[in-house]
Amino acid sequence: MSTAARSGCARSWAKRSPNRRKSRVAGSGRNVENIRRLKGINMDKTNAAVIGLGSMGFGMAVSLARKGFDVAGTDVNAEAVQRFAAHGRAARSIAEAATGAAILVVVVVNAAQTRTVLFGPEGAANALPKGAVVISSATMSPKDAEALAAEAEARGLLYLDAPISGGAQRAAEGALTVLASGSDAAFAKAQPALDAMAQKLYKLGDKPGIGAAFKMVNQLLAGVHIAAACEAITFAKRLGLDIGKVYEVITAAAGNSWMFENRVPHILEGDYSPKSAVDIFTKDLGIVLDMSRDTKFPTPIAGQAFQMFMMTAAAGMGRDDDASVARLYAQIAGLDLPSSIKSNG
Repeated sequence: MSTAARSGCARSWAKRSPNRRKSRVAGSGRNVENIRRLKGINMDKTNAAVIGLGSMGFGMAVSLARKGFDVAGTDVNAEAVQRFAAHGRAARSIAEAATGAAILVVVVVNAAQTRTVLFGPEGAANALPKGAVVISSATMSPKDAEALAAEAEARGLLYLDAPISGGAQRAAEGALTVLASGSDAAFAKAQPALDAMAQKLYKLGDKPGIGAAFKMVNQLLAGVHIAAACEAITFAKRLGLDIGKVYEVITAAAGNSWMFENRVPHILEGDYSPKSAVDIFTKDLGIVLDMSRDTKFPTPIAGQAFQMFMMTAAAGMGRDDDASVARLYAQIAGLDLPSSIKSNG
């Protein structure tokens, strides 16, 4: 899954036209209700908005709509917004989507994009009614989550630090795992939406930043396991083994991992269309290494995995599937992997 696919943010949220500022609405009450009626919002349903209709955000928005929410969605990718119109309200701007929403789900790439979505010139914070909850699902450092939460709360909003795991298919099924932390009030306000989007919800603490820290531990493991899976399967190729049979054996043996089982089929099929992109892990493992330096804790294995993703990106495969690390190994070793069906490179 590419950075653009995951977030719908191939272009910066900050580049939205200033002519759209007129759609911003502050506060709540009668004026918001009137605008909601004018915009066709169903007053009998809980109003939610999803910012970022990439492969994850789109599935989350559809899951909310399937469970009876009145959902507005927007994205910098106009095609994604148009596609969402079959499931909910296609909003032309962040402020339009956020107007009158009780729940705002932000599914973009990183902390910088989350900040722009919430507090930029066209930000959602000015359009949300007081007491609305922000469900922030981008992967970011705990410090960034804490800072965003503090600013949101200063504006009268609730903030739930809620990174996600599970992939696009589980997002579409409403079966994600959510690693959440925040106040009791934020959890209570967000609970109906979380029930719609998640199969597993972990309530990890009462302060934003805890969920982000858990997610970074997950991303450390995920990145290391992907790199190891790619190394192992190309090593098997060098040994002259049938890599299809290697996959069959390893998935039934102690050396298996979730990432080996999930990513190696991409290699066997020669399909590097992005389910999760190399660039995602240069970002996430970069955050891990920043946190490692800040806490003076060594992470040499994560550092090696980071370099493998960085080399793969430098070789022109940053927007391809993260299983492309195997292609880098194959190029270095002069090996032929199954022919590519699709790629972004």
